[in-house]
Amino acid sequence: MRSMTGFGEGTASLGAGQVRVEVRALNHRHQELRLRLPPHLQDLAFPLEQFARARLGRGRYDISVREEGQHHDAQRFDLERLKGLFLALRALEETLVSTPSLSIGHLLAVPGLLGTHTSDDGTAQAALEKALELAIRDLSTMREREGQALRAELKARVTQIQKLSAELQAKAPTVSLEQRERTKKRLEALLEGSGVELHRERLEQELAILADKSDFTEELVRLESHIAQTLAFLDASEPTGRKLDFLMQEMAREANTIGAKAQHASLSTLVIDLKAEIEKLREQVQNVE
Repeated sequence: MRSMTGFGEGTASLGAGQVRVEVRALNHRHQELRLRLPPHLQDLAFPLEQFARARLGRGRYDISVREEGQHHDAQRFDLERLKGLFLALRALEETLVSTPSLSIGHLLAVPGLLGTHTSDDGTAQAALEKALELAIRDLSTMREREGQALRAELKARVTQIQKLSAELQAKAPTVSLEQRERTKKRLEALLEGSGVELHRERLEQELAILADKSDFTEELVRLESHIAQTLAFLDASEPTGRKLDFLMQEMAREANTIGAKAQHASLSTLVIDLKAEIEKLREQVQNVE
């Protein structure tokens, strides 16, 4: 099991300096990736993003790249871009104003015209991919370490849910009998002195229907099944976060149904505790990959 959160970094040589890649991971239902590169390396954004997506699973990832030290690439003007932009702006200015005042100096503040020439021999891309690979490995190590602690926490929560389920199952028969006797006595008290005869056979039928409506044995059986599946997924080697999230929804549904049927003070307290533990478990599961 691995946590969805973590941090990793990696470096690789590039020219006379190096590039440093940092990866920060947070929980997310799908894979979401945000990549920040220096302006002169933006041409490598797409291949680097594809490289990262192939190696990262579900989650939100912030990947930042920065250069450290000097590198061999020289700065230069993007002359073609400068020329095209100047001619386009000059034509626009002549159309809008009577006395054009545009000069080359006005263009020097435009981002990207003065940049670093990055060679296209694949050196920069190879360095970035190497640094990113090391950062992802570092991230994976941290997520696995946090995942071990998360597994222990989740198992403790599941154990508590098992205890509450067992208490509900143990008290259910006694509570059912108490409800039966209480209902029977109320009816007898209401009919006492009224001259209306109580049909025992019909009473037994009604009491049986009432007991059936308040019986939550099936819900407890399904809850135990969900608990068993949860424990199995917690020990699985592959990512199971989505499956666990689905099981949490099912467990919450069973708990709600039990709460609707268990109309007794002693059971209501247990159901409230059960719902609270399931909700805590659901929140923790959001951090599982």
